Amino acid sequence: MSLLATFLGISSADGAVLGACLALAIATILFIFYIQPDASDLAPRRSKLDQLLEQRDTIYDNLRDLRFEFRSGKYAEGDYEAMKTTLENDAALVLAEIDQVTESQVRRPRAPSAEAERSGR
Repeated sequence: MSLLATFLGISSADGAVLGACLALAIATILFIFYIQPDASDLAPRRSKLDQLLEQRDTIYDNLRDLRFEFRSGKYAEGDYEAMKTTLENDAALVLAEIDQVTESQVRRPRAPSAEAERSGR
């Protein structure tokens, strides 16, 4: 770098800055054209509501499977009732959270009904 710096009449400090800028430019070009994005980067982000609905569906599937396994004799009645109660409580919590999320979303005001307009309300 010192030969180039003396040839161009640049001080060593200016040459170091020029070298750093050149390295940064090369790294940027390599990043833009040669690094491929990961498939997960392109996947759409799931909303809180989507996650809750998936949890609800999973709990319902677990309840269905539990009922089947109880009927096939895999679990004693006490164990079945305990697991069923736990899953039902989980479902209730998820459903309450779904209600909170959907209520917090901005709702559009309803247009007045035709009947209310005719009666002058």
